[in-house]
Order: sequence, then C-alpha cells, then structure tokens
Amino acid sequence: MAIAKFGRLAKRSYKSYGFCVKLTAVVILGLCFVFVWSVFSPSKFSVTSQRETFDDFAEPVSANGRVTDSGVHFNKNELKNGKESSSEKKGQILEEKDKKRVKGSPPLKSGNMHKDQKNVPKGKKQGDKSTRHTKQAGEQKIPEKERSESDDLQEEKQDEDVNGSEEDTENGEANFNEGEGVQGDTDLANALDLDEEGVEKVEDDSGDSTNSKKNKKKKLGPLFDPKAHYSWKLCSTRSKHNYIPCIDIESSSGKLQSYRHHERSCPKTSVLCLVPLPLDGYGTPVKWPESKVKLQILYKNVAHPKLAAFVKSQNWVVEAGEYLALPENQSALKGGIQHYLESIEEMVPDIEWGNNIRVVLDVGCTDSSFVASLLEKNVLALTLGLKDDLVDLAQLALERGFPAVVSPLATRRLPFPSGVFDALHCSECSISWHSNGGRLLLEMNRILRPGGYFILSSKHDSIEIEEAMSKLTASICWNILADKSDEVSDIDVKIYQKPESNDIYKLRRKKVPPLCKENENPDAAWYASIKNCLHSIPSSVEERGTEWPEGWPKRLETFPDWINNREKLIAESEHWKAIVNNSYLTGMGIDWSSIRNVMDMKAINGGFAAALSQQKVWVMNVVPVHAPDTLPIIYERGLIGIYHDWCESFGSYPRSYDLLHADHLFSRLKNRCKHPIVIVVEMDRIVRPGGWAIIRDKVEILDPLEGILRSLHWEIRLTFGKDREGILCAQKTGWRP
Repeated sequence: MAIAKFGRLAKRSYKSYGFCVKLTAVVILGLCFVFVWSVFSPSKFSVTSQRETFDDFAEPVSANGRVTDSGVHFNKNELKNGKESSSEKKGQILEEKDKKRVKGSPPLKSGNMHKDQKNVPKGKKQGDKSTRHTKQAGEQKIPEKERSESDDLQEEKQDEDVNGSEEDTENGEANFNEGEGVQGDTDLANALDLDEEGVEKVEDDSGDSTNSKKNKKKKLGPLFDPKAHYSWKLCSTRSKHNYIPCIDIESSSGKLQSYRHHERSCPKTSVLCLVPLPLDGYGTPVKWPESKVKLQILYKNVAHPKLAAFVKSQNWVVEAGEYLALPENQSALKGGIQHYLESIEEMVPDIEWGNNIRVVLDVGCTDSSFVASLLEKNVLALTLGLKDDLVDLAQLALERGFPAVVSPLATRRLPFPSGVFDALHCSECSISWHSNGGRLLLEMNRILRPGGYFILSSKHDSIEIEEAMSKLTASICWNILADKSDEVSDIDVKIYQKPESNDIYKLRRKKVPPLCKENENPDAAWYASIKNCLHSIPSSVEERGTEWPEGWPKRLETFPDWINNREKLIAESEHWKAIVNNSYLTGMGIDWSSIRNVMDMKAINGGFAAALSQQKVWVMNVVPVHAPDTLPIIYERGLIGIYHDWCESFGSYPRSYDLLHADHLFSRLKNRCKHPIVIVVEMDRIVRPGGWAIIRDKVEILDPLEGILRSLHWEIRLTFGKDREGILCAQKTGWRP
C-alpha cells in the first residue's frame, strides 16, 4: 500500500513539473521572436518608433481664436471604436464640456461688458476653476446682498480678459486720445507708483493688495462696453429737480399725498435718467467763505415747492432779490447761536468745543447756523435731514458748504457705526423720543460714544412728555448733567451723558430695555432694524470705545491700541499727503478756492480726507457696505463718513458736491451692480454743474468710462496712464437733454 501511494505522488509531481517546463519554453521562444523582429524589421513597423510630426493633432481653439492649452489630446477614431482607456474616457468628458462651453458663441470682443455673472466668459481654459460658477442643475443663486467677500474674490478671478486687452497696455501706456492726455507728468506718475514705492498698496474689499493679485497674473474683464452708445433722458418725477431716488416717491400720480417714503425704498429698476436742473437754471454758488460771511444763497438753486411759504414765516431768512439772505447774528434760536453754544459750555464745563468734542451729529436741520458756528470752533458737525413732507433745509446747508445727509428715521438704523459720535444735538427737531418704547432714543444710544453727550433743546414741553422722557432716559441709565431754561433764547436745554461702563446697567431694578445678545452686531447698520435693547459698553482695552480719543488736532494722527497695523495707517496717510500736495492740488487744473464739499466714494482709513485737512474743505468718507468696515477708524480720527451701497442712490440732494474722488471704486464694485453705469449716473446727479471728479482705476476701465462721461457732456481735463493704472479728471457742465 505504501509503495502504491508513493507511486501516485511521484506521478503528480512529474505532471506539474512538466507543465512548468513547457510554459517556460513558450515564454523563451516568444522573447526570442520579439528580439529578432525588432532587430531585422523596418523602422516603420517598430514598436518603439516615435512620430516625426504632430500636424494631424489640432489643438482646441477658444472662442476668441486664441490657442489654449487643454492638456491631453485624444484620437477620436480610437474613441469611436471603443478602445479608450479610463483616462481617455475622462478626457472625452472634458472635451465635450469644452465644446458645450464655446458652441454657438461668437468671439468675445474687447470691451464687452459681462452683463450677468451667471454667464461664463467665453474662451476659458479647459478645467478652469471659475467654471464652477456657471448656472448648472442644482446650483443655488446667491442673492446680491448676501454674497460674502470671498465670493467677490472668486467672481473677480473668473472675469479674465480673454482678448488680451490688458496685454496691450503692458508697457504702461494708457489708450487715451491724443491731445487730451497728459503723458510724462512726474507727479502723476508718482501718484500711480503705489506698489513700486512700497508705501501703499491699493486694497480690495478683502484686504488683499493688488500686488498679490499681480503675482497671480489675474486679468479682469471689461466693465463698460466701449462701443455702446448712450441716449439720455430726463427723470419725470414729482420731486423734479430735487429728486432723491430711494427716498422720494417716484410716481407722478396725484393720488399720493406724500412725496417721500417713510423708509429708504429704492425703485425696482435701475435709475438711468438724469435729474433736470431747476426751472430757472442753476447758477454758480456763492464761494466759500463768502457763503458763510455774506450768508447768501442763490434762491433758484434751492427752489423747493414749500420753501417760499416757509421763508415768509421766518425772521432768520429773507428774500433779497435773487438771493436768500441770512441776516448776521440771526438764527432760529432767539439770542443767537453764539449765546446758545456758550450756555452749553457753562452748563457742562467738560464740553470743550474743538478739543474733546470734534464729531457731532445734528439731528434735524433748521438754519444750519449751529453747524456753521461749530465749524469755526474746529468741530465737524454733520446735519441729518429727516426728509419729511415739510420743508427740509438740509439742501440749504449743502448749498452753503456745510456737511449734511438725508435719511429717514423710523424703524431702521442710521448708516453709521456704533459709538462714534462725541455728541448728538437735537434742537426743535420735532421727534417724539419717548414713543414706540423709546426706539429712536435707543438708536441715538447706539451711535453715541460711551461717555458722549446728548443735547436736547426745545420749547416748553407738556408735563406728560417731560415725565415720559425722564422715565425713558433713566431706563437706559443716561445721567442728566443739566436742565436749564434759558431766558434769552426762551428754550429748555437738557444735556444727558451716556454711561462709560456696564456697571450701572446691573443696578437697574427693571431690565427694560434688556441688554442685547452677545451675537448682536452693533455696527450692522445697512437696512438693519433698530433693536429694542442696549448694547454692552466695551470694557477691554483692546476694544473700541473704552478710551476717549485725543483732543483735536492730535486726534487725526493718533491711533489707539484697538487699531491694528498702525504703521500701515501712518504710511497710508503720508502717501496720500504726497499725492494730494504734488498732484491733486497742482497738476489737475482745479481751482481749489471753489471747492468746499468733497466726497471720497471709496474711503478706506480716511487718508485722503486727512491729507485735505489743511484745506478749506470737508470730506464725506463713504465706506461701501461690502468692503471691510473701516468707518470706525475714520471717526476715531475726527473725520465723518457713512455706509453706502453704490448700486443705489446716495442720500443727498442733487448738485450737492463740488468734487468726487473715486479710488478704484469701479474695479472693486463691478460685481455688485447689475448695471454698473448707475454709479456714473449717480455721480452726475450729486455733482454740481462745474464740479469735478478725480477717478483713479485700471486703464481698461477708465477708457470706456471717458466715453460715458463725454456722452454726459463732461469735459475731460486730464487723462494719464502708467503700468495699467490711470487717472481721469473730468468737469461736469450744465448740459441736460
């Protein structure tokens, strides 16, 4: 048995060994055949031969005719025969997507405007990350006001110029018309050399500098269509030449009794019409400081439906021929404004006009004498015109050259940060502060600096109003510093002070109104409702509002601990001083003696306004709502400003400003507006005839912008370009269609 078993095992081993021998022999013979074939066969049949030409492989061409690198190329015949590998299948999918992207699309001409961000620019490279913004199945559309700053950057990355319009300006020369541009000006060249000097790098809304963008070689697409032709028409509204979109009711129907909205409400369609001039035309305003000394205003410039009746009922303003005259030492307050200001300082000695009190909000405009007198004391007082259906005198203040804005005050917050005003003033402003649970007074508490003052003057109120006001101010822990009846002016003056710490809030018996939640942002002010709560007062040294700013003018160049990058702010201020002194004041051809009201349409830290502090001008610093919130820094420096979205109309009367300054406004906000041209139309509305605009931006934006301004009959005074950056200086005429 054992011998038989051993025999069977030996037989199996022999069979297995024989199979291995046979397999080895086959492999060896095969290798020999391959070797012999490769040595003796012609080269065209060689497995290792290479192609001598790739002419029969066509590279994909973008919509603009430019050859793009699409990565791996594939043989379509092999794909049809089903011989593609897994990698070839992926390549086929990419190729088909590329076809869909450019199929049926004409070449994108230089300067065409991207009208809708949902449309992907033609001529993109295959696999470009920006294609993820195309509207595909399952993609959700982001509302305009809810898009974050990171979305802005992503959208800017997808706006590449596929026609090389920027490549044409790589030598640093702008494409402006000959005879109108000024080339080779040293000061203007220095004004454009921001990155080379390392002093200031123009920041975008995310805080990144353009230098980092240059490293990425990002190309922005055209904003305005240079081949477009514009035909303008006049606005037909009830307010006529005083029309303020978003505030005035546009309908001309006689059924509506009110002229104005109770809250800011913009038209559903973009306002692309031009506000007409006054019926009798617009005359050159009385220059500053003559408008302050002579106290005269051209009547036709401020014509108002109810102004004539109002003037007849007042003694502080009279008609004098073609002018409205404001007699010296006359004001809405008896005894004069100087007596009024001196009495306030006597009641509260801690109030030192022009020293610790620099920024004031005057709620409700009367004769603007309060603002004018404070200006002589180095106090920058901003008038808030409430824009009711009665006579609004904010336009008179602007015409005289004083700061003023127009805004409703009802249920929404004012467009200011929290805790920025040194003092608030209300004189006969006809506001029921105690109504609706004291909601409006809570808004005053929000924007008032900790330890700041609320000055309320009015004629003798009823006992009920006095008691309600006393109860309300006690509930928010305002300390009443003075309550005096002035015999000369025949008014009651009350001065309250906001607490400087949270300790007093804890001592309240009734926690009404309650403290706001920790996640409630006190600086959220654009279309934000007034909250019926008290915001906690900052307590940490690193927080804004724990310390009172330095006295003026030291305050302008002093940066507290809560401000980061103080060295950067100092460098920015020095840079703007050089630009203003070496270029703006001398190289633009502007008569600065006629400039009083100035607006910085895209202020960052107030460097431009600080550079003009020695001039006889005031600057409205506008911080776009989608940009980093730097407005508190501007107020901390003793300057004034406001939040705004430039896709909407600004809260001011037409013909309010002598000069507009726009530093990279268009290139930063072009993804925010459906029709970017509305910004140009708004600029035309708020600038006086004869007023100026200084625009610094990319050359490919300034070139078509020049054409738009010409269509509005603006006179182009200067154009200059260097290294893709440019400056355009234009002057508005009195033309209307």
